[in-house]
Amino acid sequence: MTKKRAPMVDESGEVRELTAADLRHFKPADQALDPQLYSDLLKMNARARRGPQKAPVKQTTTIRLSPDVMAAFKATGAGWQTRIDNALKDWLITHSPS
Repeated sequence: MTKKRAPMVDESGEVRELTAADLRHFKPADQALDPQLYSDLLKMNARARRGPQKAPVKQTTTIRLSPDVMAAFKATGAGWQTRIDNALKDWLITHSPS
């Protein structure tokens, strides 16, 4: 006789912590999902990956910025690092870094 597993959610809808025994009952996604859905997910994941750069166009660095500058740029959403780069390029047009 097999031991009955505990429900995954309690009466209030909270999911309990998974155990090693729970994980042994999981199936791989290709077996658990509808084949079309699994295929669509694979295609989406393949498109999301970035390919190798032909030639690096930017250098990685660490820079210390004041909190208000960081907050202002981060508040503009994704791409904030590129906007900082563009702001510095604009500054270089009329200023000398020395």
